[in-house]
Amino acid sequence: MSLDVTPELLEKARQGEVDDAAFVDCVRTSLPYAWETISGLVLRHQVEGGDFADNLTPPPDEQARGQLLRVLASDAMRGALERHFGMRLAFQNCHRVAVFPTDDTEAYRRFITAREQILNQSPELRDC
Repeated sequence: MSLDVTPELLEKARQGEVDDAAFVDCVRTSLPYAWETISGLVLRHQVEGGDFADNLTPPPDEQARGQLLRVLASDAMRGALERHFGMRLAFQNCHRVAVFPTDDTEAYRRFITAREQILNQSPELRDC
């Protein structure tokens, strides 16, 4: 299971739409490694500026790796985090997540190309 959904949130979803704040809180508490990684990148970008901020450190274990994969593979989770942080998320390999300003920047367009994906490969990350 990707998320630890409280009975209250499940009931709210059964009755209608779930607001972003409640959903983001569920993601935050269910996937703490993914949350810390992404929120840390957002903070780093706010402090340091630049075109983007990215994570180059592999997760400490498979559970953490799985959290990143789940949060970034889910359109609902990814979209909610992008709206919450006001940043675009991009992802390569099993750990290289990056945050970009929401405007369509050249850095973002370059990051998501096949060329950049290929250049980011290494034998150590083949089975990540």
